[in-house]
Amino acid sequence: VTKMIFEGKVDESEVGKIKEGLPLEITVGAIENQTFDAILDYIAPKGVEENGAIQFEIKGTLKKMDSTFIRAGLSANASIILEKAEKVLAIKEALVQYDDETKKPYVEVVVGDQKFERKELELGISDGIYVEVKSGITKDDKIKIWNQVQGVQQFAQQ
Repeated sequence: VTKMIFEGKVDESEVGKIKEGLPLEITVGAIENQTFDAILDYIAPKGVEENGAIQFEIKGTLKKMDSTFIRAGLSANASIILEKAEKVLAIKEALVQYDDETKKPYVEVVVGDQKFERKELELGISDGIYVEVKSGITKDDKIKIWNQVQGVQQFAQQ
């Protein structure tokens, strides 16, 4: 087989964000620790109701196949890459705070012993865990961490 097609479904809330030609990253459940690159070729023009939600069929063609054997019918998941940023400063999204009045994002950075300074941020893209920082801090800044979680050992009885 020289051509492999991925078939999947996208929820109606997400279908407006995608377009044909976007890159896909395919993971096959039966093949651990390996991803396959694909291109989104098709988005159904009409959705179909499934379990109370409207789903749109999508298809993608896997790029150059290596020697990995993939059986037809295996379950797989696709991540659709909407935006990509490489070699950028990124911090955990949970560290970002928002001003109550202006709603602008900021962090507090260490400026001395138990002294902190508020730095407003310009944020870029996010993957839901990390967010790109376009300006406001540098990689050398030390960010104040709120709500640090302590290990269970401190509270466990022996």
